[in-house]
Amino acid sequence: MSYQTFHGTLDGSNLRIGVVVSRFNEFITEALAKGALETLEKKGCRQENITVLKVPGAWELPVAARALTGRCDAIVAIGAVVRGDTPHFDYVAGGAADGLQAVSVETGIPIAFGVLTTDNMQQAMDRAGGKSGNKGAEAAEVAIELANLLKTLKGSK
Repeated sequence: MSYQTFHGTLDGSNLRIGVVVSRFNEFITEALAKGALETLEKKGCRQENITVLKVPGAWELPVAARALTGRCDAIVAIGAVVRGDTPHFDYVAGGAADGLQAVSVETGIPIAFGVLTTDNMQQAMDRAGGKSGNKGAEAAEVAIELANLLKTLKGSK
């Protein structure tokens, strides 16, 4: 048996990428955004093909991502939701995740989830360039790979 197998590449040179960044917990989200933007450039994305939107918090990420879908091949969503003493964390983290997934499925534009959902600030710092790497950089690679996969798949019809 022979299967048709498709995969994306990490070549961003022909892609238009959106980066939507939450300002809440800004010292974390700026580190994540920096990792994402550096990765996009390292993978060949041209600065003029990268659009950055800043939004107040993670709750606002889905609507901003939706606004970018007509001009981007993929989107990187960046945020940091740190658990507190109230259920607010669950609503914000869940709403951001569900909203971003809905936008991606509805539009067919890949949205890489670079939203940290951590129990404490140390875990967030560890994932924003600390001992656990930079999840913004990882999300940027996901966006590039999936955008290229979808382009390849569309071209194979």
